[in-house]
Amino acid sequence: RLPIFVEFYATNPAAYVLGGCFIPETMISYRRRRAAHLKILIQVDPEKTDTEIVISCHELTPEIEKILATLRILNQQLMATKGEETHILDVAKIIYIEAVERKTFVYTKDDYYESKLKLYEMEERLMASGFFRVSKSCLVHMRYIKTLKNDVDRKLRLTLEGGEQIMVSRQYAEEIKRRLGVM
Repeated sequence: RLPIFVEFYATNPAAYVLGGCFIPETMISYRRRRAAHLKILIQVDPEKTDTEIVISCHELTPEIEKILATLRILNQQLMATKGEETHILDVAKIIYIEAVERKTFVYTKDDYYESKLKLYEMEERLMASGFFRVSKSCLVHMRYIKTLKNDVDRKLRLTLEGGEQIMVSRQYAEEIKRRLGVM
């Protein structure tokens, strides 16, 4: 029973698939600049009872943190309501979460929902899944950030996938730049 070795190179980003999920080119673009390659080792062992993923690297980079966030959100769900109905939302499809007048709203591409959880409870649950706080009333999913722009008073303006713009307070701006790898 020999391990199956699969080696993908950054010249073919469409081939990067992890657990059935496409790894966006932005996650591997640093490899192209360094002329290195990413090795993926898959060992199929019928005697294993648990699935284990090990990432070996020289240093923990923002790109590797994105891969970790992608792994963490697989199969993670959140309950929220819309009117009288309770919906089970896939965390990977949540763009941002906002607290307004003591209510917590969850925004996806197509709709918005209300959650009974407080923003700090959402943050505790979702921080390891690629969400981070951008102000005292908002969490953003890193995966959906399209652009960031410096604004007045050391604030940042994020533009998300759907065109929504979110202001990042000074308090969180440096950490967000670091996590996105722009510092």
